Amino acid sequence: MLDTPEAVVEALRENHDRPHGLQRTITAEELVEAADPFDKPDVLITALLELMSAYEFTGEHRKSPVVFARVLKLWETAPEAFSQWEAHQVFWRFKWVTTSLLQVPEVPLATIRGWIDQMRTRYEAAEHGMQPVAAMRYHLAAHTGDGVADAYDLWATRPRTELSDCEACETRHLARHQVTADDDAGALDVWRPVLDGTMGCSDEPQMSQARALLPLLRAGRTDDARSHHLTGYRRVRGNTGMQDEVGLHLEFCALSRNEGRGLEILAENRPLFEATGAPLGRLHFLTGVEVLLARLVEDGHGDTAVAGPPGRNWSAGELLAHVRTEADRLTAAFDARNATAAVGDHRRTRLARRPLLDQPLPLGLRASVTLSSAAGGTEAAGSAPAAKPEVADDLVSLVREARRMEAAGHPGETRLWNRVAQRLAAEAFTYEDQLGPEDLLQAELAAHRAYRLAKEDRVPETGVELERAAELYERLAMPWHALAARTRALAWASSDLETDGEDPKEDPAADGGGARPDADAIRAGLDEALREAERLKAAFPLTVRGEGEADSGAEGQQAERVTEYLNVLFSCAFAAYHDALRQPPEAAGPVMERFEERAGALRSEAQRLSVPHQAANARQLAADLAGRGGDSVRAEQELRAALEEVDASGRPWRGSRPRAMLAQILLCKDEPAEAAELLHRAVSDAARYDDTDFALAPTYALLGHAATHLGDAGGAVRHLSEAAARFDQDGEHDQAADARLQLADVLARSGQQADAVAVLESVLADEAAPALDARVLAQARLTLGRGLRELGEYLPAAEEFLRLADTVAGWEDDRAVHTLVAAEAATALAMADRWEAAGTAYERAVASHAEAPNPGLIVHMMCEFARLTMGSRGAEGLDTALEHLARADGVRAAVPEETEEFAPWHAAGSVHYRRARVLAEADRFPEALAEAEAAVAAHERGGEHGEVPRAEAVRIAALIEGNGLARFKEAIARLTAASARCREAGLPEAAHILDALRQDYLNR
Repeated sequence: MLDTPEAVVEALRENHDRPHGLQRTITAEELVEAADPFDKPDVLITALLELMSAYEFTGEHRKSPVVFARVLKLWETAPEAFSQWEAHQVFWRFKWVTTSLLQVPEVPLATIRGWIDQMRTRYEAAEHGMQPVAAMRYHLAAHTGDGVADAYDLWATRPRTELSDCEACETRHLARHQVTADDDAGALDVWRPVLDGTMGCSDEPQMSQARALLPLLRAGRTDDARSHHLTGYRRVRGNTGMQDEVGLHLEFCALSRNEGRGLEILAENRPLFEATGAPLGRLHFLTGVEVLLARLVEDGHGDTAVAGPPGRNWSAGELLAHVRTEADRLTAAFDARNATAAVGDHRRTRLARRPLLDQPLPLGLRASVTLSSAAGGTEAAGSAPAAKPEVADDLVSLVREARRMEAAGHPGETRLWNRVAQRLAAEAFTYEDQLGPEDLLQAELAAHRAYRLAKEDRVPETGVELERAAELYERLAMPWHALAARTRALAWASSDLETDGEDPKEDPAADGGGARPDADAIRAGLDEALREAERLKAAFPLTVRGEGEADSGAEGQQAERVTEYLNVLFSCAFAAYHDALRQPPEAAGPVMERFEERAGALRSEAQRLSVPHQAANARQLAADLAGRGGDSVRAEQELRAALEEVDASGRPWRGSRPRAMLAQILLCKDEPAEAAELLHRAVSDAARYDDTDFALAPTYALLGHAATHLGDAGGAVRHLSEAAARFDQDGEHDQAADARLQLADVLARSGQQADAVAVLESVLADEAAPALDARVLAQARLTLGRGLRELGEYLPAAEEFLRLADTVAGWEDDRAVHTLVAAEAATALAMADRWEAAGTAYERAVASHAEAPNPGLIVHMMCEFARLTMGSRGAEGLDTALEHLARADGVRAAVPEETEEFAPWHAAGSVHYRRARVLAEADRFPEALAEAEAAVAAHERGGEHGEVPRAEAVRIAALIEGNGLARFKEAIARLTAASARCREAGLPEAAHILDALRQDYLNR
């Protein structure tokens, strides 16, 4: 009931603690109505200022000036009713009114200038400095484009006053001026203290982060752009007072080729389409939407479903037309009001921008919306572009180049055979004699289709295509080619057998239907293939001359025979390799003997016939089996030898796979420097030689590991972000989530907690998340909760811990997790000032501790409750705080000294330290000093591990001794000794802190 002024004041206090949003604004309006009837102008003033704040921070700029006019009337009639803070706000909020009026095109410029003049008059009368007035004149000039340079000079050269915008906001305006002048470098230099967190406010750094995104991209600072997008967007999403900033994040997504991410942001901010209280902010939001949608439509995604104004379904093309009409209307209204084209020119500049990157910038976030990029291609980010030769688009030229690249074993053949197949499927062709027999082309295309199907694990269809190719080759009297095709079909079938190697899988949907051959049949077929190869060798002897050439005539035929013969041997070795994979890694016996025999035959024959890349293939298979069996020494030897064979082959594109395999071994040996070098070369070569089959996603994940081991957090973030994006593209969502969890860990450990939280939220919001391992998800939620808590987002942190508690509730085999989660939830709820729920979680943690002890964690929780109780209730909470600490003493005393993973000295020191601070806050200084000294003594028992907390305990003891007991001489002596001890222990930072306090006391 709001029937008394006191009730209204209490309701105002409660509403002030709510986050800005619709509920707070509606309540603020109701409270103004409730305060109006009372003859209490002080209550009405407070209510009006609270309502004005609600409008300001939710983008209701049309309404804010009306409220301020009522405040000014009260200022004239009842100035004594204003508190000192409220009187200051009268002058401060003149600036809000000016910027609000600029937002509304129906307000004439004369009215805005009149407000600025009134502001100047009132400032002069109150003897306030004129810098804030000059700032408002600059904002008007910047908006209209009229007299900007002069207005900027008048503002920027004046000294700041107590009514100037905060330094962080003023820095934003200064930097934006530089951006407008096309000086990105200068702007980023000005922005540095805001972007690096040195200065901030309720609006910063999120407003500057949004505006700095494109300058950072243009400056090539993609890591910083990624980070500021991740952290900045979290702070503005769904905020009607931040429409402009949301639009800038949408524009960033479009211009960094992350259109899918842009559509996610659009869906998350759908209510902003209905926010009309700040027309200029709305125009900037719609312009960002338009930039994104225009990119989608231009790339051929006009029919893609997108989130638009509620009430109907939208395609990208439909929403673009709708947004464009509304934005055009608003632009025309502003330019008409201003009598300049400044607003329209700004919008046209944004719409004319093109993507700033050739490839999507990996953001490390899930890709719930996947769109093909206009950039296309498979090039690795940051690597050399693929060498794609210019080939005429006629069929003859395409086939000839595909055959040439196939003869050379160049991975670029895949793209060319695809083009050949597409041309033949799309158009009717008159057969060209220049291509040889038509059956030859059909056989080649069938072999190519088989390879593609095998990559998609459609093994039965692969066999059908290879059998077709073999029949065509036989019809052409090309027995080596036919034999190689049939042997390859058997090898692929072998790779698809069940683990035990006996039970064939079935695929009734595949061409040919029925059961696949069993292991014995496959082995028999491969043995027969080797016998047939021997017969063909007798009929057509193989020599070294001509290998690798594609000329017609005898040399070309000889080269083809050598190639197909070695392909037969490789298929046999490949099948034996898969037989071995189905055995336990440590197994020996006939299966491994068979593999060694087949791989050895391939290696020796390849060396005899001077085809070193096939010898390298044999070594790679052997290396992989050796590594799986725990013989890393042999695996490394084989891979290094394989790379030597690749170098000798003249086929550098063959080196990417063995390099990646060798890098894995080196990472296990803790040799990350060479591993990183190998992985970079592998990625670069895959891109340079158009190797679309090379597994880039796991390679980038390995690069992330290598960078982490090298202490290169920035590199780790880049590579793991790239890995996650590529896993998503490949449909490997489990691996993508794993890469993101590793990415979040790197970010958190490098101090980028907000970035880590954004990544973890992305993982847990993914629809595929429930399919992930439950314990992996639990760890992610635990890390997210801790990250949110570190960011000061206590209630969301508590919600995460409570969700985690539901997840682990059924884990009877791991009760210790229950203790952990309950304790974390209790602390977070207390931090969020949800004391009743915190108390329930607290007791749950204590009860769980009785079943699954975790004394260190429980002691920490109890100390935190003591701290938070004093922070919430002050001296009134002393008894409760001391009770928590007494319980902590009881927990640590009950733990045997020899208990593993529990440091009794640390627990004792922590309790004494917290009790010292609690007693000091209650002005019980002698008792507090005794507890601080007890904390020092406890930490001394920890040896070198206790030196840092010991130094902190000494600092508190000195503060109590000096500030509480006025015993400065004793405090100085204590600090002097402790500082010397810290330096001796190699702790210069701790020594510096103690020295600073000592110097403060010396100066008294």
